[in-house]
Amino acid sequence: MRKIAAWEFFTVNVYFFGLSFMWNSLHLILLPTILLLYVANDQKNTVLGLLTGIGLIIAMVIQPIAGAVSDRWASRFGRRRPLIALGTLGDFLFLGVMAIAAGVPGLAIGYIGLQFTSNTAHGPVQGLLPDLVPTEQMGRGSAIKSALDMLGLIVASLFMGRFLAENGSNWLSAVAIVAAVLALTGILTLAGSREKDSRIGSSDAPRREGLREMFQVHWNTAPGFAWLIVSRFVFLAGVYGVQAFAQYFIRDTLGVADPVKLTGDLMAAIAVSLTAFAFGSGWLCDRFGRKPLHVAAAVLVAGGSLLMILAHSSTAVLLCGSVIGAGAGIFITSNWALATDLAPQAEAGKFLGLTNLATAGAGALSRFTGPLLDWLNNLQPGRFMGYTALFISSAFFALLALVVLLRVPEGLKKR
Repeated sequence: MRKIAAWEFFTVNVYFFGLSFMWNSLHLILLPTILLLYVANDQKNTVLGLLTGIGLIIAMVIQPIAGAVSDRWASRFGRRRPLIALGTLGDFLFLGVMAIAAGVPGLAIGYIGLQFTSNTAHGPVQGLLPDLVPTEQMGRGSAIKSALDMLGLIVASLFMGRFLAENGSNWLSAVAIVAAVLALTGILTLAGSREKDSRIGSSDAPRREGLREMFQVHWNTAPGFAWLIVSRFVFLAGVYGVQAFAQYFIRDTLGVADPVKLTGDLMAAIAVSLTAFAFGSGWLCDRFGRKPLHVAAAVLVAGGSLLMILAHSSTAVLLCGSVIGAGAGIFITSNWALATDLAPQAEAGKFLGLTNLATAGAGALSRFTGPLLDWLNNLQPGRFMGYTALFISSAFFALLALVVLLRVPEGLKKR
């Protein structure tokens, strides 16, 4: 496999910026703000958690299925790009539904539909990296993917945190901006990815196999991959919990004048730190291996989460968020590089799509704790014990992930 140039690294991965911008705008800024117009204050964590949790369960199922389908898709445009295009077109429909929604039911229909269509594209796009990037450049490719992921978070946090009015009056414009960013990044990836005609040689592959075989996972072809998914799930469950309820934590405990803006700033601080460490750790994990960086990631996330309990000012919250971001950045790059090492190349779309069992599953689990947070917070009003439990669990899960990682082999595949 030939080495690829810097511009190709960008085009293969830039769609992840669009996906990150969309989902972080919705999850961190837009939905928490707009839901306050329709739900009681003491039920806000519950409604936000259940809605996004259900959506992420859908993502957990659809993404690996779409990845598996793309592994065997035969077309002149390649095996990944047709489904990427189809899913993105569907995204515009459901973003439109959300834009005109006037209550929780309309928001839920648009949001749930968006999870179906977006993950129809997301599963296949993850297969582009192992398809087009050689193993010796995979650490750098993973670093650029992670950096663009986090750049999407930074831009969404800083821009939407300042653009969206606290009463959600410019909701329609905000959703339109999300759609425009997604369209631009989708076009760049579709036009710039050098996929070959996947019809060539298709007779040598089991293209007409039954659905059961297509979606069956042969774990023996990727030793340790199942444990990698478990480790990823455990680690991200804690991190995503902090992200999911950050705006409501800030609203309830800090009493700042503009909680939407500070939430955006906090997410940006996490993302800037995450991006810097994600990018740098790509070269480090190529040189020193994947597992040592997982250890550093867990220590940083655990420390930052526990310090967040003591944070009672905007500055302290931003500093603790930066520590968590550093750990998360190191983790996502080294973990993705390890996943691409272990995934069989012939079924990379399927196996890398399976990582979303951990990614979306962790997001869903963390959001389903919304009712528990409300219950703990309402138990002794003013003490906000729910948020304390949230940060303790984040630290615990980060360290537990290291124990699970012991079952995962280290090593680079060579092609």
